[in-house]
Amino acid sequence: MAPDKDALQAKKARVVSLVIAGTMVLWIGAQWIGSKVGISTRYALLLDLLALAAFVWALIVVYQIWRARQKG
Repeated sequence: MAPDKDALQAKKARVVSLVIAGTMVLWIGAQWIGSKVGISTRYALLLDLLALAAFVWALIVVYQIWRARQKG
């Protein structure tokens, strides 16, 4: 791989790691706050689906990074 592509892949990997860590922290915090406040299950499910969407996006980008490294 060229140095530019390596830098781009590293940047993508950093973004993915931040998304995964941030999503986990926000999701756990939202679940904790939601249990204390007593939000309805409808909103709790919405928070779960948003976290799941972030994890699916991260998995897709990790797969793209892996495939790009296999080609290079």
